[in-house]
Amino acid sequence: MPRTVAVAADRVGWEERRVMDAGPAFGLRLEWVNDESLCLGHPDAPSLAGYDALWVRSRSYTRGGLLASLAESAALRTLNTARAIGLCQNKAALRAVLRTAGIAVPDFRLVLSRGDFDRCLQELPLPLVLKPVFGGMGKRVTLLRHADTAASIYDYVEDLGHGFEQACLMEPYLGDTSVRCMVVGSELLGTVECTGGTGDTGDNVDWRSNAALGHRARAVPSDPELRKVLDDVVGELGPGIYGVDLFRGPERYVVNEVNHAPGFRSLDAVTGADTPSAIARHLREVPA
Repeated sequence: MPRTVAVAADRVGWEERRVMDAGPAFGLRLEWVNDESLCLGHPDAPSLAGYDALWVRSRSYTRGGLLASLAESAALRTLNTARAIGLCQNKAALRAVLRTAGIAVPDFRLVLSRGDFDRCLQELPLPLVLKPVFGGMGKRVTLLRHADTAASIYDYVEDLGHGFEQACLMEPYLGDTSVRCMVVGSELLGTVECTGGTGDTGDNVDWRSNAALGHRARAVPSDPELRKVLDDVVGELGPGIYGVDLFRGPERYVVNEVNHAPGFRSLDAVTGADTPSAIARHLREVPA
């Protein structure tokens, strides 16, 4: 009998569809469940009855970790684990955990107030990057090049942000080129070097190297140092499905972020990796 996996998301995107199409070849039946209507909390999680596992693809930074935690409490296997999703969603917590484990991360400061922001400007040299603790796809990540405009930029965070949206990290600007690695289980599927997005004319129009913003990507070989860093990250978070973003510093790699629900369309196109099959294989092999 096929193993049945619930795919929790607000919609079925390109990545989810490709994995769902690959599933039958690996003895899987993947079914979309709307993450907005699961109403979890009952000890038996009746809305997930009949499923052998839950693959969390929620794009919301509040839903994913909550759904995984409640599904696990109902004894349903989740991918990734609730702990891993929770850490990936919280950039400050993730960096603290990785740094404690001896994994290099960028220098950073937590900004919760105007006082924090002003002190960061005194402690760290410009240019600096201001980014939300909770968030993804490059949204609200701001490059602060000049001290005379930094304070007015923070006005938008202070006046328009609500609750956890005001929690930010401030860190040195490490350039517009990053390294994205796709990891499934404990296997590195591909590595690309990403450079800031381009417009229709090919001109560079955005310094952020996020796939969602149309970055330029090229396949690059992975070296032993990079593989060691990835092994350490997986060792700390547990085997899973991750997009690991790093910067290549003059002396070593530093882990910028880990995405628990990564896109892989661009990476597969550039590297030739078959991420959907790798994910389906991982979903099949993980114990219920």
